[in-house]
Amino acid sequence: MPAVDKLLLEEALQDSPQTRSLLSVFEEDAGTLTDHTNQLLQAMQRVYGAQNEMCLATQQLSRQLLAYEKQNFALGKGDEEVISTLHYFSKVVDELNVLHTELAKQLADTMVLPIIQFREKDLTEVSTLKDLFGLASNEHDLAMAKYSRLPKRKENEKVKTEVGKEVAAARRKQHLSSLQYYCALNALQYRKRMAMMEPMIGFAHGQINYFKKGAEMFSKSMDDFLSSVADMVRSIQVELEAEAEKMRVAQQELLSVDESVYTPDFDVAAPQVNRTLIQKAGYLNLRNKTGLVTTTWERLYFFTQGGNLMCQPRGAVAGGLIQDLDNCSVMAVDCEDRRYCFQITTPNGKSAIILQAESRKENDEWICAINNISRQIYLTDNPEAVAIKLNQTALQAVTPITSLGRKQESPCTSQNPTNSEMESAKLIPKAAVGVTDTEELIAPGTPIQFDIVLPATEFLDQNRGSRRVNPFGETEDGSFPEAEDSLLQQMFVVRFLGSMAVKTDSTPAVIYEAMRQVLAARAIHNIFRTTESHLVVTSQALRLIDPQTQVSRANFELTSVTQFAAHQENKRLVGFAVRDPESTGEESLSTYIFESNSEGEKICYAINLGKEITQVQKDPEALAKLMLSVPLTNDGKYVLLNDQQDDSDGGPSEHRGAESEA
Repeated sequence: MPAVDKLLLEEALQDSPQTRSLLSVFEEDAGTLTDHTNQLLQAMQRVYGAQNEMCLATQQLSRQLLAYEKQNFALGKGDEEVISTLHYFSKVVDELNVLHTELAKQLADTMVLPIIQFREKDLTEVSTLKDLFGLASNEHDLAMAKYSRLPKRKENEKVKTEVGKEVAAARRKQHLSSLQYYCALNALQYRKRMAMMEPMIGFAHGQINYFKKGAEMFSKSMDDFLSSVADMVRSIQVELEAEAEKMRVAQQELLSVDESVYTPDFDVAAPQVNRTLIQKAGYLNLRNKTGLVTTTWERLYFFTQGGNLMCQPRGAVAGGLIQDLDNCSVMAVDCEDRRYCFQITTPNGKSAIILQAESRKENDEWICAINNISRQIYLTDNPEAVAIKLNQTALQAVTPITSLGRKQESPCTSQNPTNSEMESAKLIPKAAVGVTDTEELIAPGTPIQFDIVLPATEFLDQNRGSRRVNPFGETEDGSFPEAEDSLLQQMFVVRFLGSMAVKTDSTPAVIYEAMRQVLAARAIHNIFRTTESHLVVTSQALRLIDPQTQVSRANFELTSVTQFAAHQENKRLVGFAVRDPESTGEESLSTYIFESNSEGEKICYAINLGKEITQVQKDPEALAKLMLSVPLTNDGKYVLLNDQQDDSDGGPSEHRGAESEA
């Protein structure tokens, strides 16, 4: 079958089924063309919209390039070169924007407009003629139906004539509309091919003009500029790669450290504490009272600035003042629900804050740093050197340990004190007996014992040979008689502060020097806990008894106590020197320092009385004379001064069961 390319106008009047069938083919072709044209128009409008958006985008890009100079960057390294380069690029983008604008206008005129005109003119015309052809065909069918119903027997010429005229008019109208419709469909076959070509010709010409003008604009000078910018970018890239390699190596080194770095309080047994800090920063937990008995803890960042303790919450721009540290006191405290707590108290003692560190090392370093700041070391010319010097001086004076062991160096031995020396130690002197060199009293670096609970028993066992004290307060060889067999029994509530070996016991100055070094060591190493005991003074021994279990912690024969004294200013401090034989046959001298609830003079008085009773115990007359100086109660018992003193009215202390039978 030969291809059909047009409708024959000669067949328009006949309106045969074959003609109608051929017409339907052309109508289907016109419908397909209409759908494709609509889709093509959408695609072209999208291209035009993208080009128009490119114009707006380049305008915004140019403005943003210029806005870089107005940004207030905190880090502006190399910005001058970047700003000048961006200014040039902004100028280039503006020129490109002009080209994009011209291209968008040309696409609208030569690509979008022709396809719109084809759709609105040709396709709409065909659609309109189709509707008119349909109406004319319907009118012709109605006229023919009316003409066909004319009666056969009773003919009315007038009616017949009118109906005939109607048929002729309808047939003429149908013929005219069909001719116009056929012509439009035939012409559409040529117009559709032109409609597909013309928009693309406009698109191609627009792009060619755009690229031509762009090539003219990007001349050799622009090529040189782009080359220099590319070289600059490559140099920055090389620097970036070198820096990235350094950071990668540093990251590997940091990640290769021991896991203990991430573990809090990993060196709790022996932390390496820096005691010369004059500045400190880190996170601490601050205790806040929310009620009478309830408290909350808040984790905040603390740092020292000059003589102030500052606090900066997370997200805050700057820190705020928490405490003025000048002349403040700091000490470790026990909290019921937290570890590693310390307290900062103002000079007047009216207010205090409690903080918690995450480890023992951090706790000690914070205490040392605040202690150094409170002494106003930061105001000196070289605060670091001053802090180091003070710390070295303190460490040379004392080297504390936490358990008693063998003496590192055997202290110098001395002869037993004479009777005149014993008499001079009976009462506390108001001034020192004599100024003696410290090194002649206590060897530098002598270890200090801060606990006497269990290590003291082991220490006494090591220094007394085979003699051992039963932990239940009983003796194996009867060398420590029961208190009932003693003429003297006096009990005092004391807290053990420390003990250390000394070189001599010939003067009370050794007691004072031991007190100074023990207290200094506790302050330097932040040791504030003490063990409370009952010191029982009898005519035969000094016994330290656990107040809870009544188990003897330590026993000292009264004959081995060679020197005893109370502090000249702090009357609650008392100490005594003990001469103990060692397993090697030599003797060692040790001092024991205590803090009592009462005046130390009372303990010294009781020790002195016990030694006098021991000396005259074999002479009944001298013993009776000595006992006459001690007051008697109504039941015939001797009463000594007690350590419980009524401070409410400032009167004399009351007696509490410190009695001995006559």
